[in-house]
Amino acid sequence: MADITAPCGRVDARRSRSFRRPMKQVEILDAKTKDKLCFLDKVEPNATIGEIKSMFHKSHPQWYPTRQSIRLDAKGKSLKDEDVLQHLPVGTTATFYFRDLGAQISWVTVFLTEYMGPLVLYLMFYFRVPFIYAAKYDFTTSKHWVVHLACMCHSFHFVKRLLETLFVHRFSHGTMPLRNIFKNCTYYWGFAAWMAYYINHPLYTPPIYGEQQIRLALVLFLFCQIGNFSIHIALRNLRPPGSKTRKIPYPTKNPFTWIFLLVSCPNYTYELGAWLGFTLMTQCLPVAFFTLVGFIQMTVWAKGKHRSYLKEFRDYPPLRSPILPFIL
Repeated sequence: MADITAPCGRVDARRSRSFRRPMKQVEILDAKTKDKLCFLDKVEPNATIGEIKSMFHKSHPQWYPTRQSIRLDAKGKSLKDEDVLQHLPVGTTATFYFRDLGAQISWVTVFLTEYMGPLVLYLMFYFRVPFIYAAKYDFTTSKHWVVHLACMCHSFHFVKRLLETLFVHRFSHGTMPLRNIFKNCTYYWGFAAWMAYYINHPLYTPPIYGEQQIRLALVLFLFCQIGNFSIHIALRNLRPPGSKTRKIPYPTKNPFTWIFLLVSCPNYTYELGAWLGFTLMTQCLPVAFFTLVGFIQMTVWAKGKHRSYLKEFRDYPPLRSPILPFIL
């Protein structure tokens, strides 16, 4: 196999000190082929993985830092950008393995795209634009007030998500693989169109228990929307701008955050409650199916975050469950 090693230059001293620590050498191998891709000479021991990625990028411009996965083992986990070379279990010559994560796209772009689609698609069905239903129903409106209420609730939910993406959320990772945008949009856009088709259909029938059921569902939906927003604000306040600091979330003075006493991911708990409310309000099978699929996915995410909290914080509250108090 031909040697494709690329000289990556030397690292200049960045911090003044009264003594110089021994410099390290870094070699980066392809995780699949084990070919040497890069050799870094005289790397400062306090260099971070993020800085090493930048050095590697200089010799391989096609692999920008966010596209790189740098590992200690070819099949191991990716190292964090903030990991420091001298704190890793490596010798004078550190060997890392590189894996290409593929083209990347920002989380903000993905969220804006996947949330804007359902908002627009639902409104197209609500206004009954041509070629969706029979021609005689073009631009007509439903006679059932719950259909108009459902449109307002659905629109409110996704406008809220768009605004939170722009002004509330702070992402620990700046990018995700480009392929995810197609998967995420298929999920959100597809379900939005499916739900909207039946809820806004000219033959749609209101919930069986009438206004009482609709009003109860609306209260549940709005309560959980406020709760979800409150949790997002609480999580945002845990992380200073531009940092990746992780802390244990605790209840604040806001009563909607008191659920942190029992649940690790109450934003998912409230999200589930909001969609249960929407299901009850519309009494529509596609909405119920969307709620079920969303619950399964959020449970997977919540369990992962719960395990991460337990692993990272020894004093993590033992009474908390991932998503449902005392159950799951």
